[in-house]
Amino acid sequence: MIAKIIDGKKIAKNYFLNITKRVRKLISIGKRPGLAMILVGKNLASKIYIKNKINACKKTGIYSICEKYDSNISESELIHNIHILNKNPLIHGILVQLPLPKHINAIKIIESISSNKDVDGYSIINSGKLMSDLPGFRPCTSYGCIKMIKSTGININGKHAVIIGRSNIVGKPMALLLLKYNATVTVCHSKTKNIKNYTKQADIIITAVGKPNIITGNMIKIGSIIIDVGINRDINNKIRGDVDFSSVLPIAGFISPVPGGVGPMTIAMLLINTVESAEKS
Repeated sequence: MIAKIIDGKKIAKNYFLNITKRVRKLISIGKRPGLAMILVGKNLASKIYIKNKINACKKTGIYSICEKYDSNISESELIHNIHILNKNPLIHGILVQLPLPKHINAIKIIESISSNKDVDGYSIINSGKLMSDLPGFRPCTSYGCIKMIKSTGININGKHAVIIGRSNIVGKPMALLLLKYNATVTVCHSKTKNIKNYTKQADIIITAVGKPNIITGNMIKIGSIIIDVGINRDINNKIRGDVDFSSVLPIAGFISPVPGGVGPMTIAMLLINTVESAEKS
């Protein structure tokens, strides 16, 4: 048995086609969706992520701007500039690329974004809406993972899902979204003992910790769905995930690759959130 590849690029391409149609419809009534991105400092990975988002906006017709600031910008100045974007009627979504320099409190920055424009879905208001199963912006990576799982055709209802990682960006919202689809959810983290005891029982595994080979073939159940959110660089500077792909491939039923898996889907969900914001405004 060889696992089927969950091709994030291919799935995202279909979403981009739908996004483009919705954008054209909005443009026809004089309301072009607009996305503002904020980049602080010169983090190479952050620059690449922003570039990919800008390119996706161009392909789908979304208006985008990127405000770039030196790493020594003050917290108060950054918040002031975000407030200006909050009031800009041409901007329907705002994201601040993380991580931020150590002297800036990321939570304060995220909370300064209007919840109606928080298309990353990280704010306390949108997190609360997710917790309460109310309409709101869903965190893009977790939202994309759900779409990838559903693309397999496997019903999430009643399945045991194990999440490796408990961050506010992926792990926690991932758990809430899976609960929404009636999965039984286990969250493992750095203090969990014998993770293998949990992953061996899992129908679905989502790992997002940034540690290579944290999931290997002897840790999974035959036919399980593996979603790899991890991003790591090996000694040859090549990008790889958290999963030991070669050992898992003959055992899993479905697996997402790195790169080409979760990344494109994260961007697709970001654009969906932006378009929805424009449609509601």
